[in-house]
Amino acid sequence: MAYHPKSDFLRVMIERGFLADCTDYQGLDEALIKGVVPAYIGFDATATSLHVGSLIQIMMLRWLQKTGHKPIVLMGGGTTKVGDPSFRADERPLLTPAQIDSNIEGIKRVFSHYVSFGDAPTDAMMRNNAEWLDGLNYLDFLRDVGRHFSVNRMLSFESVKSRLDREQSLSFLEFNYMILQAYDFMELHRRYGCLMQMGGSDQWGNIVNGIDLTRRILDDQVFGLTSPLLTTSDGKKMGKSQDGAVWLNADLVSAYQFWQFWRNTTDADVGRFLKLYTELPLEECERLGALEGQEINDAKIVLANEVTTLLHGAEAAAAAEATAREVFEKGGTGDDLPTLTLSADELGDGISIVQLIVRSGLAKSGKDAKRLIAEGGAKLNDADLSDAGLFMTPDKLAEPIKLSAGKKRHALVKLG
Repeated sequence: MAYHPKSDFLRVMIERGFLADCTDYQGLDEALIKGVVPAYIGFDATATSLHVGSLIQIMMLRWLQKTGHKPIVLMGGGTTKVGDPSFRADERPLLTPAQIDSNIEGIKRVFSHYVSFGDAPTDAMMRNNAEWLDGLNYLDFLRDVGRHFSVNRMLSFESVKSRLDREQSLSFLEFNYMILQAYDFMELHRRYGCLMQMGGSDQWGNIVNGIDLTRRILDDQVFGLTSPLLTTSDGKKMGKSQDGAVWLNADLVSAYQFWQFWRNTTDADVGRFLKLYTELPLEECERLGALEGQEINDAKIVLANEVTTLLHGAEAAAAAEATAREVFEKGGTGDDLPTLTLSADELGDGISIVQLIVRSGLAKSGKDAKRLIAEGGAKLNDADLSDAGLFMTPDKLAEPIKLSAGKKRHALVKLG
C-alpha cells in the first residue's frame, strides 16, 4: 500500500489488513482528520443471524468508533425484499415481510457486543432502510433517481457481468438492487451526514453507484472503502466449517463451538486473523503468528479467547478453554460441550448410535454418520466406535455419554 495515511482509522485499516480499495484515499483521510465521520455498512436480513463471514465488517465498524468516528449499522429491511445478486449464481429466495422482521430482530443482538449505541457524536446508530424504501412512489423514483443510471454501465459491473457471462438469468428485480443501495447511501448522507460506505470488495460497484448518485443529485462528495473477501489459506470461504455456517448468535452456535472454530484455525492464518479479529497490538499479532510447532497452538488459544471474549464475554471464553483442555488433555467430558438432551419419550426402548451422532450435530445425515464410523473417525466415551448397528437402550444412557467425530468435534448425550 503506497498511501501513508495521517488519520488513525485509515492507518488501522491498512496496517491490520482490512483495506482492499478506497475511492479517494486523500479526500477520505482529510475528512477523517477534520472531524467525526459517520460511516455505514449494510446488512441484509437473509437469515436470523450473521455468521463469521460478516465479522470483518463488524470489526471495521468497531475500529471506526474506537478511532473517534460514528458507525451506522443499516439493516436491509427494504433491500432484502429484492436480494443482492452480487456474485451469486442464482436468485435469492424471496422472504415475506414477517420473516425479514424476524431475521432483523435476531441480527440486531450481535452489534451491542462490538459498538456502543447512544446519542453522543461518536455513538453508533442503527437504521432500517425500509424506513425510506417501503414508501417510495415507483414513477417518482424512476424519474428522480432511475434517470441517473446508465444500463450500459450497470451491465459492465463485475457482479452483474459474471452472472450474464455464465448465461445465468438475472431478474429485473435483482437488477434494481444496485439502484436501491445507491439510494440508501444518498439518503443516509442527506438524513445523517453519512460520509462513507464500507463493505466487502464484492460491493465495490454498488458503493461507487451511491457515490455517483449523491454527487449528481446533492452535489456532495462521499467516499467508499472495501475490505478483501476473505478465504482461509486452504481456499475455504471464511465463516464456513464442516457443519455449515459459523453463526454469531449463541442460540445457533454455542460459545464453545465458536471458540473451537477459532482454535482450529490453520497455522498459516493465525497471524492474519489476530490482526483482523482481535485488538492485540500489531507486534504481538506478528509474534504469535510467527510461532511454529507446538507453540502455534498456544497462539490459536489466544486467538480463540480474544475473539470469543468480544462476542460472548470473558467468562464464556474462559469456560470454553477450560472445557477444551479437559476434553483434549485429560480425556474428560467437559461442562460446556454441545449437549443433546433426550426425554424418556424420545428415547423409548432405545435409539441407534447413528441417530445420536446425527442429532448431536456431529454428522449431517445417517449416511454421513455411517461413513464416519466405517472410516474409524467416531468414538464413544473416547473408545473407537466400529459398530454402526449399535442400539443405545435406556440403561446405556443412564450416565451421560460422550460422542466424538475425529479429534476436534465432541458432543454429550444425556437423558433429561
